[in-house]
Amino acid sequence: MSDCRLCGEEIEPPARAEIKTLCLWCGEEQAKIERKSWTVIQEYSKGGYMYVSAESAFATLKQTNPKEVRTA
Repeated sequence: MSDCRLCGEEIEPPARAEIKTLCLWCGEEQAKIERKSWTVIQEYSKGGYMYVSAESAFATLKQTNPKEVRTA
């Protein structure tokens, strides 16, 4: 059996231990932290979805505002 690399608890179910190094609880907490660093937006009303990271969020979201006049 394997132990979680963060909390040290035994990883359940055993099949998870073969592919993951975190228990379910620690894995969920890590996923919540990761999800805070990105988002998916719709570029315009009938456009496709677009991945936006924290670094590019300000510029990307400013460009997708339909009420702002774009120059350039």
